[in-house]
Amino acid sequence: MTVTLGKMIDHTLLKPDATKDQIVTLCNEAKEYKFASVCVNPTWVKTAYEILKDTPEVKVCTVIGFPLGANTPEVKAFETKNAIENGATEVDMVINVGALKDKDDDLVLKDIQAVVNEAKGKALSKVIIETSLLTDEEKVRACKLSVKAGADYVKTSTGFSGGGATVEDIKLMRKTVGPDLGVKASGGVRDRESAQGMVDAGATRIGASAGIAIVKGEAGQAGY
Repeated sequence: MTVTLGKMIDHTLLKPDATKDQIVTLCNEAKEYKFASVCVNPTWVKTAYEILKDTPEVKVCTVIGFPLGANTPEVKAFETKNAIENGATEVDMVINVGALKDKDDDLVLKDIQAVVNEAKGKALSKVIIETSLLTDEEKVRACKLSVKAGADYVKTSTGFSGGGATVEDIKLMRKTVGPDLGVKASGGVRDRESAQGMVDAGATRIGASAGIAIVKGEAGQAGY
């Protein structure tokens, strides 16, 4: 179980006050525990790439339009292009939540496609739908639009909007996207039991700042 969970974890540090030393530590921990990736803010992508370039099994993941999702599609596309140029091979983008709530599905689709099209063939694209702000109907619509846009994953949360992943949301997202798309649980996953619960519900990736605690079976501290 430990090895399996470790390979599913995006070892995450997205705090605004993260320092270079902390990013270096994050990357070295990811090497040691063989995590799937490190997930860092765009400003740290080059640093993470330099540390991990000789460890290809640990990917460099970054966030796009983070944490609000309220940038224009054009800005998100540029962010994606820049991140990939700096060494990212996975990008987690935040949808335009307001547009989704306005039922402006054309804009939401355009928003996701802007990132997916820029990433295609170069980086995995994960779509953060921010479940804590959505009704179940909106969650389903966001997932369907992500599938239509050609994304590789749907993801629950940024961890910055007052709520994180729940087993119920993972089950709903998995049911909506089917068996082939990735589902990432993020926000509030701090121990092995909760991580395994997400996997059992259908998650194929876990975003967590408590990755080490998860694989060691310890209680992790709050944070993202």
